[in-house]
Amino acid sequence: MKLTVWTYEGPPHVGAMRVATAMKGLHYVLHAPQGDTYADLLFTMIERRDHRPPVTYTTFEGRDLGEDTAGIFKATCQDAYDRYQPQALIVGASCTAELIQDDPGGLAETMNIPVPVIPLELPSYQRKENFGSDETFYQIVRHLAQPMDRTPEVTVNILGPLALGFRHRDDIEEVKGLLYEMGIGVNVVAPFDATPEDITRLGAAHANVLMYPEHGETAARHLERTCGQPYTKTIPIGVAATHEFVAEVAQLCGVEPRKDLSRLRQPWWSKSVDSTYLTGKRVFLFGDATHVAAAARIARDEMGFEVVGLGCYNREFARPIRALAKEFGVEALITDDYLEVEQAISDAAPEMILGTQMERHIGKRLGIPCAVISAPVHVQDFPARYSPQMGWEGANVIFDTWIHPLVMGLEEHLLAMFREDFEFHDEAGPSHHGGHAPKPVEAAQTPERVEPQPETGSDVMVWLADAEKELKKIPFFVRGKARRNTEKFAADQGLSEISLDTLYEAKAHFAR
Repeated sequence: MKLTVWTYEGPPHVGAMRVATAMKGLHYVLHAPQGDTYADLLFTMIERRDHRPPVTYTTFEGRDLGEDTAGIFKATCQDAYDRYQPQALIVGASCTAELIQDDPGGLAETMNIPVPVIPLELPSYQRKENFGSDETFYQIVRHLAQPMDRTPEVTVNILGPLALGFRHRDDIEEVKGLLYEMGIGVNVVAPFDATPEDITRLGAAHANVLMYPEHGETAARHLERTCGQPYTKTIPIGVAATHEFVAEVAQLCGVEPRKDLSRLRQPWWSKSVDSTYLTGKRVFLFGDATHVAAAARIARDEMGFEVVGLGCYNREFARPIRALAKEFGVEALITDDYLEVEQAISDAAPEMILGTQMERHIGKRLGIPCAVISAPVHVQDFPARYSPQMGWEGANVIFDTWIHPLVMGLEEHLLAMFREDFEFHDEAGPSHHGGHAPKPVEAAQTPERVEPQPETGSDVMVWLADAEKELKKIPFFVRGKARRNTEKFAADQGLSEISLDTLYEAKAHFAR
């Protein structure tokens, strides 16, 4: 196991927490030592939930290891049932508690608790968070859902949305709206806001809508086998995908594929004069497989961007992402090491990154605009406003989210270009505070030589002042590539200094 500053996924019991926290009437008893009790931080501080997660810990200490930790678990389990009176319990162990092999599931079965007790086998040292959420939801469905008569009207279940998900709350409303337009009712949404009693009614629906395969595909396949319910394969993120989703649901349910496009503005905006200068911009995508696959097609087919790199951190979806990357003519990056991702982005030198919270930080370090498209995310990506990713309104939101970093980046570049102008000079007073005249500044002595920037990787190359000044006029999103190309050209020519002439010669060389 590798120590790291950041991680895309936590251990699998965090995935189980996300399912438990999303549901109501379900409680999670987690065999874990002190120090593993950080669920409150995840859900109340990051997602800003208005209630604490339904998780009870055994919180054993080091001195307990020589005694009866199994007894501690059983006492905690009984206390949790007595206090919360849930409709069902799920029980499991954290990565640390897994080492002492107390078997929480077996222990809970001997206690005669009068509600379903669902054991979780989550191998902490082989699998990660998304596996944990998918497996937990599957076990809940497997234990509680049964075949039954269908509802008189056409209904579907919506599967996959859960706690700490990227815009899951708003995506549910968009999907419900798409279904409502076709006259399709919703039987159960799970795990988000579902109770164990709701899970027992899953078999009454005619089909299942799978919103996020990372969290619900195993359960959807189980319901297809045991209850004869087909499930959707299209994720309605983007205009084209939403059209395809509507057609697929209509076919599964035997209804007309009706659509209300009155709220859809993205196609017109993406073809407007204001956004045409963005056509052909080079983007790098990284995140969970579902959002990366959707974003890649939106970037190429709906926004006119060029995809220069893509990948995902959840290895369970490596095969489809590799196939997608081959379609786009790039090599897929399948890794959970953010340093590898940073190196790949630096090598590709894109003009924008579409990624997670980690790629947002990488973009800041590399000076590249970034829009967040996938979990893991931080508190700013759980907005109070309605901000879906799916459906027609989701397409509008995605357009805004992606275009704004590029527009603001262009504004930064223009300000940098005209920084010597009287109005934009660094020392100039604000125009709305009494005039345009710059404040007097002392003339600074320009050094003859400017040492190379740390990120260039050059030990001996020296940039002369006039060349360094000209380099700063190059747009920020290709400046790093220009620096590297110029240094490579100078090295090939046997030069140790880069003058203004060298910069121009390198530009002419690489333009051929």
